[in-house]
Amino acid sequence: MTRVPPISANPALAAVLTIAASAFAAGTTLLAKALGTGALGPELHPLQISHGRFLFAFLAISGVAAMMRPTISRPAWGLHVGRSTFGWGGVSLMFAAAAFIPLSDATAISFLNPVVGMLLAIPFLGERIGPWRWGSAAIAFCGALVLVRPGAGSLEFGALLALGAALSMGAEVIFIKLLAGRERPFQILLINNAIGLFISTCAALLVWRMPTAAQWAALAGIGVLMAMAQTCFINAMARADASFVSPFFYMTLAFAALYDALIFGVHPDRVSWIGAGLVLTAAAILVWREARPRMHQIP
Repeated sequence: MTRVPPISANPALAAVLTIAASAFAAGTTLLAKALGTGALGPELHPLQISHGRFLFAFLAISGVAAMMRPTISRPAWGLHVGRSTFGWGGVSLMFAAAAFIPLSDATAISFLNPVVGMLLAIPFLGERIGPWRWGSAAIAFCGALVLVRPGAGSLEFGALLALGAALSMGAEVIFIKLLAGRERPFQILLINNAIGLFISTCAALLVWRMPTAAQWAALAGIGVLMAMAQTCFINAMARADASFVSPFFYMTLAFAALYDALIFGVHPDRVSWIGAGLVLTAAAILVWREARPRMHQIP
């Protein structure tokens, strides 16, 4: 098997890239909610929304490929199919959940996926997770649970959809990490979106309805934002362990709250601030812990 030259480890850059990816991902969910709740015209089915995500992401990435003319070298098709299947499932479930429950709740529940990814990294990637990472993951998990507001009516059908999205996207993290050491990031993006487009097209044909002009624009926005999120996240995974990168994706919770406030006028309450504070504390612990060995190496 041919391996691409390794990319130098850079936990700080990986953290920045993951936070950027989370901002873009939260934007896709915001647009999906508008499409699924009739804010931009007749409601679109989540399967059609996820199809738009893959369609326009593929168009954006293939346009770049036409200019760059990258060489495609020995793709690991099994890993690509696995990654694309779990990715399509996670995106579709998340878009469906956003139409049933508040955006902040859907995001909070679905982004238990970093914990799933960290746990799966132990048997499938052979990563060793020390007490600091376990502790930070536990803090982040508690923050997510606070934001879910157990007992406040969140655990309904929409919440179950969001939980399914978390499990699916957590499994996708493992496939991304396995691919990151074998193939170049752009090749991974191109093949993933091609396979995802095929899967989502087959599913969308069952529920298709012609979108309005505003809906087409929103679908295009979802695709472009998701392509940007994928680019940032895959490059982050190539520069640090999955167990380090994954918890930073919890920042999507903060971006979702910000978008809620700016677009829908929904402001975080005390519970939201407590949950977000726990998540950010966990991320700060990870950054501090990863930076210590590098600081000690400086003359």
